[in-house]
Amino acid sequence: MKAAAAAAARMVTRSQSRATGFGSLGNGEEPVPPGNGEVASEGRKNHRPIKRQRKAQRLHVAYEDSDAEKSKGTDPLVTAWEPQDWKQQLANIRTMRSRKDAPVDQLGVEHCYDPSVPPKVQRYQVLLSLMLSSQTKDQVTAGAMQRLRARGLTVDSILQTDDKTLGELIYPVGFWRSKVKFIKQTSAILQQRYNGDIPASLAELVALPGVGPKMAYLAMAVAWGTVSGIAVDTHVHRIANRLRWTKKMTKSPEETRVALEEWLPRELWSEINGLLVGFGQQICLPIHPRCQTCLNQALCPSAQSF
Repeated sequence: MKAAAAAAARMVTRSQSRATGFGSLGNGEEPVPPGNGEVASEGRKNHRPIKRQRKAQRLHVAYEDSDAEKSKGTDPLVTAWEPQDWKQQLANIRTMRSRKDAPVDQLGVEHCYDPSVPPKVQRYQVLLSLMLSSQTKDQVTAGAMQRLRARGLTVDSILQTDDKTLGELIYPVGFWRSKVKFIKQTSAILQQRYNGDIPASLAELVALPGVGPKMAYLAMAVAWGTVSGIAVDTHVHRIANRLRWTKKMTKSPEETRVALEEWLPRELWSEINGLLVGFGQQICLPIHPRCQTCLNQALCPSAQSF
């Protein structure tokens, strides 16, 4: 009788254990029976929320770290290139150019137009002086502009001047015959499309016959007061390569412009053309540069080759 009573007690105990779900909580394999809210609530507190909390915390930390690195610019894989000693080289060039007595300082594009004429005519004269200046010394360009202005330099006056007379007025600028043709074509376009004014965008300026990138950037800066890029001529191209202001040697002024704009601070873009052009006219000459008098002799990678 005692053995039978003990067996019956064990059967009741196992039955109660299965009914209350204690066995499923112990091994974690069987789901909690529906309707037992107290046990299900306790199961959610002890198991599932812990996993979700750990996962969310891990993602949150990684995201914040990534944003912080980007905002502070501390990514070790991204390093901005700049030439060695360029700040000191630039400071030395400014010192050597402090007198402002190079031809570009007295006869550059800023000095070739008539300030007494209407703004639209001023802008046209700026563009024309830039077209004449290609492959031409500033002294020759200034002389041609003086002769043109003496006859009243406007879009209409140029279109009314025959090619032979125009050629005589601008001679001996470089490629003067081609420039006669380009000046006439561009003047006709300005009269027909722009009411005698010049375009106010770089793309439209470059599209004009005889107008290259350097002219367009200078025209935007001088005529419209907008700095949209670095004006690179033969002087800037030569000096930038001699100082190694480009990652690699460039073959054209346009390549040099792109290379300079990749690293040179934008606030220096308007200054660099006149600064280096005058430096190239007086010291860093195309042939036989005056390295002995240059403050950058010890800093210039090309100084030893001359």
